[in-house]
Amino acid sequence: MDKTKAKFTNSLIAETSPYLLQHAHNPVLWHAWNEEALALAVQENKPLLISIGYSACHWCHVMAHETFENEAAARVMNDNFICIKVDREERPDVDQIYMNAVQIMTGSGGWPLNCFALPDGRPFYGGTYYPKERWLQVCQSVAKAYQDDPQKLSKYADQIVRGIKQDDFILNQGEIPAFTIRDVQTIVSDWQDDFDLVNGGARRSPKFPMPNNQLFLLRYAFYAQDPALMAYVRLTLDKMASGGIYDHVGGGFARYSTDALWKVPHFEKMLYDNAQLVSLYAEAFRITQDPLYARVVKETLAFIQAELTSPDGVFYASLDADSEGEEGKYYTWTETELREALGEKYATAQAIFSIDADGYWESGRYILLIKNDLAATAGKLGISTGELLHDLDEIKLLLKRKRDQRVAPALDDKVLTSWNGLMIKAYADAYAAIGDPAYLERATRAANFLLENVINQDGSLLHTWKISGKPVKGFLDDSSFLIEALIALHQADFDEKWIWKAITLAESALSHFHDEASGLFFYTSDQDSGLITRNIDISDSVIPSSNSGMAHIFFVLGHVFEEARYLELSSQMLNKAIPGMRRYPAGFSNWGLLMLQKLMPFYEVAICGSSAKEWGNAFQKHYIPNKILAASSAPSELPLLMEERFADGKTRIYVCVKNSCQTPVDSVKAAIMAIEKTFPQISPQTP
Repeated sequence: MDKTKAKFTNSLIAETSPYLLQHAHNPVLWHAWNEEALALAVQENKPLLISIGYSACHWCHVMAHETFENEAAARVMNDNFICIKVDREERPDVDQIYMNAVQIMTGSGGWPLNCFALPDGRPFYGGTYYPKERWLQVCQSVAKAYQDDPQKLSKYADQIVRGIKQDDFILNQGEIPAFTIRDVQTIVSDWQDDFDLVNGGARRSPKFPMPNNQLFLLRYAFYAQDPALMAYVRLTLDKMASGGIYDHVGGGFARYSTDALWKVPHFEKMLYDNAQLVSLYAEAFRITQDPLYARVVKETLAFIQAELTSPDGVFYASLDADSEGEEGKYYTWTETELREALGEKYATAQAIFSIDADGYWESGRYILLIKNDLAATAGKLGISTGELLHDLDEIKLLLKRKRDQRVAPALDDKVLTSWNGLMIKAYADAYAAIGDPAYLERATRAANFLLENVINQDGSLLHTWKISGKPVKGFLDDSSFLIEALIALHQADFDEKWIWKAITLAESALSHFHDEASGLFFYTSDQDSGLITRNIDISDSVIPSSNSGMAHIFFVLGHVFEEARYLELSSQMLNKAIPGMRRYPAGFSNWGLLMLQKLMPFYEVAICGSSAKEWGNAFQKHYIPNKILAASSAPSELPLLMEERFADGKTRIYVCVKNSCQTPVDSVKAAIMAIEKTFPQISPQTP
């Protein structure tokens, strides 16, 4: 649309969110979520129509084009409601409230999310995507119900609000017996009923990558030396990396697969998915040394650098699923297009990718899938695997050049503190796995930018950053993911400024988010207002819950700073999650990772002396997930680096566990051997 000739313009024109701006020229009189819009609803005694989505959402676009751009539909909406558009990524707090409400009312949810609420914000009806005619019926019926019997709607809204606030299992839960290895074994055993042993992932469709689930299972398999479980995790990683959910031309993963085969993706690409998947594949590479996993990490980070990195070094939110009005047009190919792009390389590409019935999608277009093991394909072609990989790189380059001539999907250029934290950690994890100094440099640059631009004078965080953007106050996941990123950076380069800033932000979160009654943390701070309730986010989903993240943080910082209250807080929080973990392990996998850290010996390693950082880099090449490492050439205020550990100009390594330190050693090899002697193994027969 030519914005200079737009027939309609509403108040969203003053916003900076790409999603809100997509609706700025609708005939619907949209408002952003703000106090003025809420006050207008009270003043005019109109219910709220709260429509929530995000820039990369395909069905959000469909409903916008079908309905919100339609003048007849807009008249019904404008006459009867105060219409509010919400970018769920910009205001996840609002999204949580009304998503919970719609899930209570309908049993399911998703985006676009459309919820009707009383003028004071209490929800009473809602759903997701509606075709235009059905939407008009819903709007007219809701408007009539509000005019005829608003008190009836108010009573129902009260029930919904009580449901949203229902967290008795958290607040009223008594003391729980100490958890044991047996608890973890039972959880994993019960979870296995949900494993898809043919295609990996869960036995359902649509199928989401769920990187935190796979990370927990990977680490448990490592501790338990469980070959069957390790094989399942590797099957999942291999199938995702060879499927259509992975962009074989440009790198990076789509948000999810619409089928059980990882074949047909929902083509949007999200920063948070790719960040977590980089961390997952990096850890899998450290355990297995499988070159496929290193290649996925490198290609995904190349995608991030090329398409989701700002000139300031921070990271944008997402790429749209659609281009030129069609979902997946940018990423799929006709046979003719492939032949033209590849020339003499087409036959090799046909042997590698499923340019056949397996890869066929719709309308004469194919989704690129790697259908066979590359070594087997090389054997059939009579060449070495190395030669085939060289050919594959050439094929990807030729296809990338051709694809770059297409109209690219739209970019959502929001910079979200929380998702940037995930990406910074991903770069630090990739550096630990692969050792490319560019990864550490990019992580450091992004972290420095955030620390300079998203921290308010009072120490609180902003949720979003944009040069001309309207500031949104930070939420708990902004604190959680940024602090975890700072901890990961400290483990990567041993610069103490990261860990000191981490504890400062953790204390700020304690001051403004902690709930004394439950022992957990609210998602919104005590500085926020305007919502009908403050949620407590405990279940892990496609992103780990902010509470599980904070519990991890206080566990690590408790060890770094020898702070008993942090360790106690972490244990109390974990206890609150155990009943949910037993009922639904896949929804509490980040809590499961914390449980493993607490059940395994947790090593505090200090490298002290002139060669400390060099030795620290060498130490990190060994995969030991249950440890925290400090390295310095001089004493510091960190308890691990006390002055007494620096003597005679020699470099020594101190390994401590459970408040007991072993005799210091004078080589990385000796320290690793000392840890291996005490490193436990979970056995299926462990009582």
